[in-house]
Amino acid sequence: MQGTVDGFSYGLVTPLVAYLMACLGGALGLRCTTRSMLVTRSWRPAWLALGSAAIGSGIWTMHFVAMMGFTIEHTPIRYDWAMTFASLAVAIVMVGVGIFIVGYRGARGTALFTGGTITGLGVASMHYLGMAGMRLDGQLEYNTVTVAVSVAIAMAAATAALWAAGQVRGFLWSLGASLVMGLAVTGMHYTGMAALDVHLHGTSEPASGGSPAELLAPMLIGPLAFLLLAGVVVLFDPLMVTGRPAGVPVERKPGVPAHGEFPPRAHRPAHHPTHPTPRHLAHRRPRTPQNR
Repeated sequence: MQGTVDGFSYGLVTPLVAYLMACLGGALGLRCTTRSMLVTRSWRPAWLALGSAAIGSGIWTMHFVAMMGFTIEHTPIRYDWAMTFASLAVAIVMVGVGIFIVGYRGARGTALFTGGTITGLGVASMHYLGMAGMRLDGQLEYNTVTVAVSVAIAMAAATAALWAAGQVRGFLWSLGASLVMGLAVTGMHYTGMAALDVHLHGTSEPASGGSPAELLAPMLIGPLAFLLLAGVVVLFDPLMVTGRPAGVPVERKPGVPAHGEFPPRAHRPAHHPTHPTPRHLAHRRPRTPQNR
């Protein structure tokens, strides 16, 4: 029996909140990645690890916020906690591998392609592993072509976002990249959901018990708390807005003083014999050894 799937039980509320979660995780993670390129190597792993955890937590939270609006008629949905949190670990680890490659090798060429590919595969793996953690009286089947499109969207989005993070152009640049990444990751999620068909076994009772929102809400408390904590760390970082490491001078045009500097003195040409003598000095006799 074909199951009737509804991915928007709460209307546009879950897609919009899911998009905001993806943007929040992306903004924090990309800002940490940018910040790691402005510090010494001793601090770089810490910033990259924080960025990996932020992006992984953001896309994982986005996925399960969106799944709150997912229902299947005539069958209850449950979630395996071990599989669900395994998808979070996979997301953080795979995103971390991609971010560390870009953080140490630069956001260009082979390093960017490799890091973006691994990060995108981490996003897709999180999605389909999370779907595998669903428990219902039926079987999930996917359209192969649509799944491939969703994976390609995730890889392209991750590559573009990591490239933007490597430009080190300030907070607004990272913010724009996070909005694009959030849109692409959310689009990847719903593209993957469009590839889904559910075939019910027809042996279960009508849906009863807790709703998906009630089942998933307790799982989201930890990742949401982490995202808020990461946001506080990034918000109070003194270089978040400037995007410039301490001790590096601001580039400026020659002859233009930096903020707080006095302008250079105007060049005064040396007195030349051919120049007319000023009138107030014309009456003075030249000083010689005799009249000293």
